[in-house]
Amino acid sequence: MTAETKSIDYVMEAASGPHFSGLRLSPAASPPPLRLPTLDSSDSPSADSTSHKQPFVIGVSGGTASGKTTVCDMIIQQLHDHRVVLVNQDSFYRGLTEDELRRVHEYNFDHPEAFDTEQLLECVETLKSGQPVHVPIYDFKTHQRCSDSFRQVNASDVIILEGILIFHDQRVRSLMNMKIFVDTDADVRLARRIRRDTVQRGRDINSVLEQASFLFLLCLLMSYHHVDACYFAKTMLSVQYAKFVKPAFDDFVLPSKKYADVIIPRGGDNHVAIDLIVQHIHTKLGQHDLCKIYPNVYVIHSTFQIRGMHTLIRDRDTSKHDFVFYSDRLIRLVVEHGLGHLPFTEKQVTTPTGSVYSGVDFCKKLCGVSIVRSGESMENALRACCKGIKIGKILIHRDGDDGKQLIYEKLPKDICERHVLLLDPVLATGNSANQAIDLLIQKGVPESHIIFLNLISAPEGIHCVCKRFPSLKIVTSEIDEKLNEEFRVIPGLGEFGDRYFGTDN
Repeated sequence: MTAETKSIDYVMEAASGPHFSGLRLSPAASPPPLRLPTLDSSDSPSADSTSHKQPFVIGVSGGTASGKTTVCDMIIQQLHDHRVVLVNQDSFYRGLTEDELRRVHEYNFDHPEAFDTEQLLECVETLKSGQPVHVPIYDFKTHQRCSDSFRQVNASDVIILEGILIFHDQRVRSLMNMKIFVDTDADVRLARRIRRDTVQRGRDINSVLEQASFLFLLCLLMSYHHVDACYFAKTMLSVQYAKFVKPAFDDFVLPSKKYADVIIPRGGDNHVAIDLIVQHIHTKLGQHDLCKIYPNVYVIHSTFQIRGMHTLIRDRDTSKHDFVFYSDRLIRLVVEHGLGHLPFTEKQVTTPTGSVYSGVDFCKKLCGVSIVRSGESMENALRACCKGIKIGKILIHRDGDDGKQLIYEKLPKDICERHVLLLDPVLATGNSANQAIDLLIQKGVPESHIIFLNLISAPEGIHCVCKRFPSLKIVTSEIDEKLNEEFRVIPGLGEFGDRYFGTDN
């Protein structure tokens, strides 16, 4: 959940006493000015510096018992197509010394120095590098880490960091792609805090109430026990709250709110905000860095199904039958996604119930063009999606080492009036693609009417095509790492045409 002995953020103003156990009291910080949440924080990694292979790191902060864990659980539940791990700041509490244990009620668990931030940094950096880590387990009854056990956390697509002080250290913030602050009313958080400490952490109710907020207890006892308010006010002022909880919230938690990209009022009850955040994460997870450079490049949304099919067709030991089967499935998805970028017209129809349905009509002027011969593997999927579609062919063959191109083409006569789906499963250097696109433009096809469909693309090929034809659209299922010295896509999938048509060795 959140910090060790944290309570409600406000209620009474009191001077803070000295901090015990060597925890340094930082100067009080004034609350930050209100600002509109943004998804482009200066603390987030830039688009150019963040590798698309690295996980998406989300920081979730807020006051004690504000609903951070509920928000995290809802995000994890909705990101069911991705591997998600939760790393809790509470796991990185420092174990107390014997002297600190004897005076545990004077120990400030809300102070940044109560945490081993260096180990937290090392943990997150290791996960971002794709390696598993051992996260310590903290015992909230003994105030010590478990020496004989730990929690192994494996590398994942999404890493969620949760804790009240997760935004305090700039080094930790710099590792995050998105920062969320959960903002919940103090009385609601207090009720959750009491329930958490007594039920989940096994504490005595008296010790919990000793740290509880004055106003909440006042209301509680007045409602259920008819206690005189003035008498209660004189006898139940919380020393723990005055010393640690309120000052720590004012000094460290509340000021960190200014670093948030998104602020969620009401915590887990705000389903609209959480849905928008999940949609944004889905977009970022499926968005390669090149998509940010070239807005005309589209990578279909990745799921475990798509990753699984890519794993099969990239495996050199996969049989021809399985290679063809799963390649066809992926090609169909790419074709469907490409068709979504075609223009449409509004159309109304009458349903069998006699009702009127307002929908859209498909683009009528359409044709496919395959780059022989690998591109021919994509023709069946296009025919399955577009009944009776015309398909032309272009053959581009390099003749020797002089760079000359021998070109054969057979295209529909009215191709200049059509939108063209250009088919080639692998975009490598981009030279053949540029030659084919040049030919289509020479035939009168507007550049903006060409959609290039492929299964995998190399960054070099995308640069080559998009710089020359910025109005053309590229739709692919994955962008690979690079080209090697032999101009092969890495990691790639080998010679696609040979594997698909069974002519490989």
